[in-house]
Amino acid sequence: MKRILIHRTASLVAFLALILAACGTAAPAVVPTSAPPEATQTPVVVVETVVVTVVPTNVPAEVPSATPLPPPTDVPATELPATQPPAEEPAASSGGPIPIDEALGEGLFVNMTRSRNDFSLRCHVNKEITFNVTTTNPDVTQVEFFYRFEDRSNGAVFEWINAGKMIPTGGGTYTMTLLGDHMNPNFRKPNSWFDYQFIGSNPTGVIGRSEKIVQTVTYTFDCP
Repeated sequence: MKRILIHRTASLVAFLALILAACGTAAPAVVPTSAPPEATQTPVVVVETVVVTVVPTNVPAEVPSATPLPPPTDVPATELPATQPPAEEPAASSGGPIPIDEALGEGLFVNMTRSRNDFSLRCHVNKEITFNVTTTNPDVTQVEFFYRFEDRSNGAVFEWINAGKMIPTGGGTYTMTLLGDHMNPNFRKPNSWFDYQFIGSNPTGVIGRSEKIVQTVTYTFDCP
């Protein structure tokens, strides 16, 4: 009887051991050595371009591409801009009084001179001309100045005009300055000769006169 119990106990223990061994042993995992043919695919790489706009902060809405030039400064018509050199003025005909041949004085006038050989209506650098003359006759108490124009384009000669009495400066010397715009507008021409003559007199009448001094002075409307 005792053997039977021992045998059954041993069998029960062996059975339980088998059950425990079966429960504790997991089935081995099956690892495929290669993927099936239909599982193999060529990978597709998708590239997406992303545009990122960076908006700066604290920037003015409009930035000029260059520094703007300052507005022009108005310059008076009679004054040149400081950045430019003054325009070179036309040179005078001579640096001093121009002597007139004394033979033209007819023995009554000597030391005859003029300040230049040309003058004009509008040009500011040669707008005036000055004449000087000395008389050798003490009876002459005044000298009058006469002038006329000769048109250089066609040779037309206009009538003589009395410019008035010359100013006495003492010692029998007289002077007169003429302005281009004071010439008689009915006879002045844009391109002409300015002829002139001195006439000495006193209250009793004309004492004598110089020769007509012609084609030695030119008269123009603008700068030569």
